[in-house]
Order: sequence, then structure tokens, then C-alpha cells
Amino acid sequence: MGSRTRARSRSGSSPVAIVALLLALLALVAAGCGDDDSEGGSGTSSSQSGSSGSGDSGKKFKLGVSNTLVGNGWREEMICAVKAEALASGKVSEVVVSNQNGGAPEQIAAMRNLISSGVNAIIVNPADPNALNPVIKEAKRRNIAVVSVDSAVTAPEAYVVTNDQKAYGKLGGEWLAKAMGGKGNVVEMRGIKGVPADTDRHEGFTEALKQYPGIKVVKETFTNWSFAPGGKQALDILNSGTQVDGIWTSGIDYTVVNAFKTAKKDYVPVVVADNNKFLEQMQQLEGEGFKGAAVTNPAAIGGVGARIAIDALEGKNPAKKTTLTPQVWDMATSKDKIDQFYDKSLPPTYSSQMIVEPYTRYSQEQLKQCQGPSA
Repeated sequence: MGSRTRARSRSGSSPVAIVALLLALLALVAAGCGDDDSEGGSGTSSSQSGSSGSGDSGKKFKLGVSNTLVGNGWREEMICAVKAEALASGKVSEVVVSNQNGGAPEQIAAMRNLISSGVNAIIVNPADPNALNPVIKEAKRRNIAVVSVDSAVTAPEAYVVTNDQKAYGKLGGEWLAKAMGGKGNVVEMRGIKGVPADTDRHEGFTEALKQYPGIKVVKETFTNWSFAPGGKQALDILNSGTQVDGIWTSGIDYTVVNAFKTAKKDYVPVVVADNNKFLEQMQQLEGEGFKGAAVTNPAAIGGVGARIAIDALEGKNPAKKTTLTPQVWDMATSKDKIDQFYDKSLPPTYSSQMIVEPYTRYSQEQLKQCQGPSA
């Protein structure tokens, strides 16, 4: 009681001190409120984006990749493109690759492992368009972005980046029909039976030939997108006595061209993919009467998927669906691209369209080095 009396006595004797004290306290409160508003703004942004890091330009992300076709050069390059784009972005700390041969059950297990490892996004080349939907939904609940590349998934939560496979078949078919003068016998060498990309390419090719009633498909094969078996099939057809005036292939190429020399047959127009060895053949065989065209189906789509994932994580709201339109390269119209992308140091099956504008930011050298960011 005595102390309270003394306090009142001191306060009562110095009103100026009380005013000064109150002003100081008000200044501190105002400063504190200003700090709270600033932290609350960034905190709100972080809360809304979860692990996406939207609003935090200094955050680096961890990307996962799920692939179910091991030992395939196109898929390996796809993964290299993810790594190269991650490195070039400066926004990724690590790329975790899950590789296993298998179907949807194996891929679901692999994606769950990636989720558990703490990735911020998963780039997946799906084994099935529908079966992965539950695990994609699970990733979404964890604020993990999922980008399906090459083939589409039906999960509404996923971003989808595809090459237009129907256009691949149609554009190549149109080029071949014109090169054949609108008539003659053609061989259709497809990929893997039942795979959506093969079905779409076949539909596009068939649609193109409807405009040319003078062209007849005399032989259809399935190469399983394997070069040696495809070359053997082409050789058997050329040696069978069947009149062949043109060949359309769903992805394999240089072994089919080699079959003409082995069979000692004159070249006919051939449509293939943009693989490295075939670009060399177009350069070298032009003087021998060879006519060929490469239709692009870039493995660099992996880099596009990585770019979409990074943009999503940064809150840039990329389109949910991105479709890459194929290009047709031949020596008459695209010599500059053929010269730019052919590289004798690369494997024959290397997918040659290494850069996909405006998406990928890496250089050709970065893609070929296949180096991702270090953890």
C-alpha cells in the first residue's frame, strides 16, 4: 500500500513524465504493428501456397521425376532435360529421379516414395492415363504439383504437357504423300500396339492419306519403337518383292534407311523422327537421290515439364494443358535446323530438337551434359 502511495505521489508530481512515457509506448506499439503487417503479408502468401513457395523468391525447390521405361534413350534424354532446366532456372536445389520398368502399380508406389521424400513437384511420364489419379490427388493434398509429360493423365489436379501425336502422324503423312506424287504403295511402320501415342499417330496418318486415294497402304507393322527389329522388318519387306514407293515410321529411322543399302534397293521417300543419325543421313544421302523428312517429337518435353512445374511452384499460374506442335524437317525447307541440331558426338537415337521455345532456358551443351543441381 505504501508503494502504491509513493507511485501516485511520483506520478502526480510529474505529469510531463507521464505524457512522455505514453508517447513512447504508443511509438513502440505502432512500430510493432508495422512489423506484424509486414510479416503477416508474406506469411499469408506462404500459407496460401503451401510448399509451393509462392511469394518467396529465395526458396529453392526439390523436383521428382517418375519414369517407367529404363534403358530407353528418348526417356533418358527427357530426364536430362528436366535436370538441365532445373539447373538453368536457379530455383531448384535437387532433382530426384525414380526409374523402374513397370506399369501403373509400380509407378504409383514410386510416386508415393517421391511424395514421402519431400519433393515440391513431380514430373511424370505416365504409364496409364487414369490409374495414377488417386496418387496425383494425394500429392495435391500435400501441396505437391504434378506435371504429366509426353502422355496425358485425366486427373484434374495435374498439369499436362504433351506432343501432339495426331499432328505427328498427319504432318508426316502429308509430306510423304506429296513426295510420292500422290500415288503408290506405302508401308506404315507403327510403334507399340495399344499405346495412346501410337493410336493417335495412326489416326493422323490415316486422316492425311484420305486426301490421296491413289496411295495404298500395302503393309502395316509394329516395331515396338525398337530400332533393330524395325530395320529387320523393313529389310524383309524390301526383299519380299512387294512394290514399295514410300515408308512412314512412328519414330524409328536410320535402320530403315540402312535396309535399302542392305537390300540393294533404290531409295524411296521415308518419314521418320528427329533422331540424330537420321539427320546425318539426310545430309549425306541427299546427293544419292534420297528424300526424307523428320517429324519432331522432342524428348526435351521433360524440360518443358520442369519449367511448368517451377512456374506453378512460384505461383505464376501456368496453363493446365500445354501441347507442342510437331515440326517437319527436310533438306529443302529446314537445312538450318538439321545443321544446328545434328551432333556426331551424340548417340544415333538422340532426339534432336533439344530446345523448345519459349519454354526451355538451358543451352544445348547443358542438355548434353545432363547435370542437375546439387542437393
